[in-house]
Amino acid sequence: MRLEATTAPLVDLIWPARERDFVRKVALVALGSALLWASAKAQVPMWPVPMTMQSFVVLVIGFAYGARLGMATVLFYLAQGALGFPVFAGTPEKGIGLAYMMGTTGGYLVGFVLSAGLCGWLAERGWGSSLASLAGAMTLGSLILFVPGLLWLATFVGFDKAIALGLMPFAAGILVKGALGVAVLLAANRQIAKKV
Repeated sequence: MRLEATTAPLVDLIWPARERDFVRKVALVALGSALLWASAKAQVPMWPVPMTMQSFVVLVIGFAYGARLGMATVLFYLAQGALGFPVFAGTPEKGIGLAYMMGTTGGYLVGFVLSAGLCGWLAERGWGSSLASLAGAMTLGSLILFVPGLLWLATFVGFDKAIALGLMPFAAGILVKGALGVAVLLAANRQIAKKV
């Protein structure tokens, strides 16, 4: 299935950038950060890594915002958490700030930045121009998110347990969230194509 070919992030098509678009960028970063915070609170409590909707939001932000703005949004979210705002899953009950970030889920937080950057980079290179390339971008974004997450978790529980506890329970969720991301981005792409 061929989609509207574009190398511009979706947000640039919906809300075009102007010469001085500082307010636009701040608004988009704030919106993305709020979505990440809300998605962290929609969770299935599990140990050592809770299942949340954050990976879905990270993938969509990266693809919709582009690499730089997507990464900036995730970094702003992480900065809020580092400063002690209860934006992460399980906060404030499981701690806040840098102490929380250095816990078992810290590697996944790093993975959020990498995932948003990769999805944005792929989007800027036209990976949203077909269903297959969009699905491929979502898959790669999910995979890169888990690499630092599993490596960091392994320092706490060992590599075999990290795979068993930090990846296997999420396999179905990865597929569902990836498919949901594809569906959301396809719908946005179609709406944009109708208006162009």
